[in-house]
Amino acid sequence: MSKKPEVNAAELRARYPDVFDRPASSRLATPMMLVAALAIFVFGLVDLDFSPSRFISGLSQLGWISMMMIPPDPGSSLPLYLKALGETLSIALLGTTLAALLALPVSLFAARNVVPSILLRFPVRRFLDSIRGVDTLIWALVWINVVGLGPFAGVLAIAISDFGAFGKLFSEAIEGADRKQVEGIRAAGGSALHEIRFGLMPQVLPVIAGQVLYFIESNTRSATIIGIVGAGGIGLQLAEQIRVLEWQKVSFLILMILVAVAAIDYISGKLRFAIIGRRAVA
Repeated sequence: MSKKPEVNAAELRARYPDVFDRPASSRLATPMMLVAALAIFVFGLVDLDFSPSRFISGLSQLGWISMMMIPPDPGSSLPLYLKALGETLSIALLGTTLAALLALPVSLFAARNVVPSILLRFPVRRFLDSIRGVDTLIWALVWINVVGLGPFAGVLAIAISDFGAFGKLFSEAIEGADRKQVEGIRAAGGSALHEIRFGLMPQVLPVIAGQVLYFIESNTRSATIIGIVGAGGIGLQLAEQIRVLEWQKVSFLILMILVAVAAIDYISGKLRFAIIGRRAVA
C-alpha cells in the first residue's frame, strides 16, 4: 500500500489564507442569520397567537370531521356535481387558452433579442409584472364585481392572471432561442418578421405548448378555489356543502377534484412528451 503524503498545515495556511484566517464577520454571518431566522419564526408564532392547546384540540376536531366524511356520498346531486366539474374544467381551459393567445404577441415586445431598446422593453416587462403580482383569487373578486357571479368571471380572472405569467415565461423562452437560425434567415435576405416567424417561433413553440399544458393542469385547482368566492364551478358546490356541514358530499367533491386533476396531469404529461419529446436518460 502507498503511504499517504504528510499534510503540512503551515503550507496549507500560507496557500489558502482565506480559508484558515477568515474574518470574524464572515465566521459569524451564518450563525447570525440562523438566529435571526429563528427570532422571526418565534415572533411570528407569538404575533399570530399560536397555541399548542388549540392545535391539539383542533386535531381531534379534524379527526371527527374525517370520520364524518366516510363514506363519500353525492346523494341525489351527482348530475349537478358532474356539471359543476365540467364547468371548472372549462374555466381552466378557456382561461388558459385566452391568456396564452394574448400573451404571445406581447411577450415578443418583452424579449431582449426581439426589442433591443430598453426604453421600449422596460414598460412592457413592468406591465407584465404588475399583472402577475395580483393573485388569481383577487382578480376573481374584481371580475365578479364587474361582470357578476358565474363562470365568465372565473375565465376572465384566470386569463388576466396567467397573461402576466405567460408573458414572462414566453419572453424568457424567446430570449433563450438559438441565434444561428435567425442569423441564417437574415443572411438570406429575410425581414425582421421572417426572422421571428421562421427563426424564433419554430424553436419556442414546443416550449410554449408545454408551459400552456402545465398551466391548464394547475388552473384546474385555481378554478376550484375561485369558484368558492362565486366564480362558478365545483368550488361553489364545495363551499355550499361545507357551509351546511354535509361532510359526505364534501369528501365526494374532493375525490372528484383529485381524480380530475390526476387525469389532466396524466393527459397533459403525455401531450407534453409528444410535443417536446422524451429526453434520453444517461
